[in-house]
Amino acid sequence: MQKNEISAKTLNADAQSWIEKLRQVLLIQDKGKGTVKNYTAEMILLFKYYNSKTVATITQEEIGQYIVFIKTVHKVGRAKCRSVASACAFFYKQVIKMPYVLPSALYPQKQFILPNIMSQQEVAKLFAAPLTLKEYCVIGLLYGSGLRISEVAALCVQDIESASKRIKVVQGKGAKDRYTLLSGNLLDKLRQYYVAAKRPKQFLFTSPQTGKAFHPRSMQLVVTGAMKKAGFTQKGYTSHTLRHSFATHMLDNGSNIHVIKTLLGHSKLETTMVYLHLQQHTQFGIVSPMDKLLGGSDGTATNQ
Repeated sequence: MQKNEISAKTLNADAQSWIEKLRQVLLIQDKGKGTVKNYTAEMILLFKYYNSKTVATITQEEIGQYIVFIKTVHKVGRAKCRSVASACAFFYKQVIKMPYVLPSALYPQKQFILPNIMSQQEVAKLFAAPLTLKEYCVIGLLYGSGLRISEVAALCVQDIESASKRIKVVQGKGAKDRYTLLSGNLLDKLRQYYVAAKRPKQFLFTSPQTGKAFHPRSMQLVVTGAMKKAGFTQKGYTSHTLRHSFATHMLDNGSNIHVIKTLLGHSKLETTMVYLHLQQHTQFGIVSPMDKLLGGSDGTATNQ
């Protein structure tokens, strides 16, 4: 079974009209660009899968069968299944006005996986590598400000507030504005890059070919190149690793988790709390009871 089997099918006229209506409703409700893109893509694939049927005749049971199909044949995970189910729930409730219940029983069991992070020593090694000016600035914004790679790509010159040492993130994930930190150590490098890039008018990282902001995938290649220079190719570190490291090291340094939540732009505190599992606990005087009992590098030795 070819992976692009569904994509290769055609979208019938009825489905095309409903996709346009879906886009209109999403835009009217001011949904983020990512939501518009994902919901539209998921519904197109569903309608292509049932391209012999009109949209109104696709039943909830058939949607469940489609999710089972992509799970068993395409081996998709929980995130993909939830994306499909959420798109269907929005479409049938908000667009076509038919009842739909999220089929949570069809999701794979959710796993709790700690994000990969770099140690502070590794980050120092990364900045000490022979990075280009662009690589240094991109890495600095990811680690020093906790930005997402898409936010780095879309960063406008006017949103870098040098005097107040902060960066305004305009319409980040979830269509939200926020402020985050601007490292004083990075500021001079950003100024150098701005001059070297011939003083771009809008986006700091402007493609000379298109005159527009670099695509996030292109920015990820910059990160990959920097990691390679530092000898971290086998570690699998990405742009998001640097964002995770920013949050974890902020906690290690004693920052309040609610402040970190705001800087990262998380909607829920639970999302930020994952970094509590990654803290260097010994820096806060917390040691194993075994070290307290038997003596260790961080505990008080007992007389035997």
